[in-house]
Amino acid sequence: MKRLLLILAIFTTSSIAAVQTESINSANSVVSSTQSSINTQDLNQTTYNFQPVQTVFGENLFNGNFTMVSQHIYNPDYILAIGDMVNVKLWGAYEFEKQLTIDSQGNIFLPKVGVIKLLGVKNSNLVATISKSVKKVFKENVHVYADMGIYQNVSVFVTGNVNRPGLYQGLSSDSLIQFIDKAGGINPQYGSFRDIIVVRNNQPYKKVDLYDFMVDGKIEMFALKNGDVILVGSVGAYMSASGEVLRSYRFEAKDKTMSLKELARLAGIKPVVTQAIVRSHADNSQIQINSYPLAKFDSINLRAGDAVEFMTDHSASEVRVNIDGEHSGSRAIVMPKGATLGDLMDKIGFNPQSNIDALQLFRKSVAKMQKNLIDSHLRELESIALTTSSDTTQEAQIRATEAKAILDFIERARMVEPKGQVVISNKDDIYQIVLQEDDTIYIPTKDNIVIVQGEVSMPGAFTHVANSDIEDYIKMAGDLSSRADSSRVILVSANGKAGKFKASSGEDVYPGDSILVLPKVETKMLQATSILTQILYQLAIAAKVVIDL
Repeated sequence: MKRLLLILAIFTTSSIAAVQTESINSANSVVSSTQSSINTQDLNQTTYNFQPVQTVFGENLFNGNFTMVSQHIYNPDYILAIGDMVNVKLWGAYEFEKQLTIDSQGNIFLPKVGVIKLLGVKNSNLVATISKSVKKVFKENVHVYADMGIYQNVSVFVTGNVNRPGLYQGLSSDSLIQFIDKAGGINPQYGSFRDIIVVRNNQPYKKVDLYDFMVDGKIEMFALKNGDVILVGSVGAYMSASGEVLRSYRFEAKDKTMSLKELARLAGIKPVVTQAIVRSHADNSQIQINSYPLAKFDSINLRAGDAVEFMTDHSASEVRVNIDGEHSGSRAIVMPKGATLGDLMDKIGFNPQSNIDALQLFRKSVAKMQKNLIDSHLRELESIALTTSSDTTQEAQIRATEAKAILDFIERARMVEPKGQVVISNKDDIYQIVLQEDDTIYIPTKDNIVIVQGEVSMPGAFTHVANSDIEDYIKMAGDLSSRADSSRVILVSANGKAGKFKASSGEDVYPGDSILVLPKVETKMLQATSILTQILYQLAIAAKVVIDL
């Protein structure tokens, strides 16, 4: 009896784990683009790991486009082979026109002329070779024209660090890139784009560096033959480039090292670059960080694994400030570095409709900070949604449904971009706020409008009614929806200052204010509830939006 109970217990536990794992994996499909993986650690728990992705220069080169077209291009150095088709035309005293095939003995037969040997003849000498034989019969008044019709089909081996090594067919006029593309391209993790060898008769015939093609647009066209082998070598040393560059990738060194100047050329540094910060792994397992000016790029040799950030250290004596909203002046004003918002006020062309009391300041550094904070909480929420354990099959199914809804919310929340507003609480603060490069000053229009959005029946804009409070405007918007949380209402004033109230708080509303009604947070995951609530507040204040759960 005990043995039977033990077997039943094991079977029940295994069933619960299987259902939960399947449900969580289903929920995970919603966020497959996050470059992460879910690994089962035990019967009732999963963990979520983020895998950083390092982009290799040339990784997107081979996507099948090169295999779609084969073209018969003129190659003067092509050596004619058995099976090649040759178009021959004679006119004048004797007329003849036909496409002839080079036979198994390397010849073509021309009526009234006889056998002409073409095997081994260069394409550039084709007309001269045929003309020489024709002139032995027709001394004059017979003219010759000839060109390649269809190049011979060839079978070429593609091997080494490609995704699908094998034997591939194509035309002898097809390029090496086309054959590599047929093999699925170079494996970006361990394949070399700079060490490619064409082996002919078991001997190296050509060495190809695809960086010449990708950076400078140069490619050597040569005819491939039956039995040729395209061997893609292994990647050697590599360095990465970032910062003020056109191509921010991981680059491969051709000879185990490269100069800083060469990396700058490959990455395409911008004209504003004045220095490079090089992060290296020293022999003593320590990380070294060095700075080099542009003039020394040529004399600095990089090491395997170096990470280089190209930067500009120009020191500006002025800052540019954007002016938006209701005004009649310039849309951009240049101010001395260190100037305050108060100093700027006299230069803005205010008009009678400008609401100076509700002046708003938006700053990119603040927006970035808000975005990082929201993303941090979203990652924490994501981890909770995917690692919460379950004790029963029914609970596992509920958890999976909730996890899917939360992951969908996270995906939408990640698309929201915070505005980066610096709230000016006091008019005197404008002389304490030092302007930064690319700040935006927004001047609202004087109006009599109150906006109500979020969990109400009819979100919209309403004219201001004296002595009306939050609850009055919610009723104007059709009252709270069934999903609304009446205890979580955000009131944002015209200058961007926000406060949290209950719908029944009786808080007065003024012209230009916005009311955001947040949704209820209903989940059995207690940890997720507090983080969800916090994220909803952050989105409402930082971006002035309400996202449904």
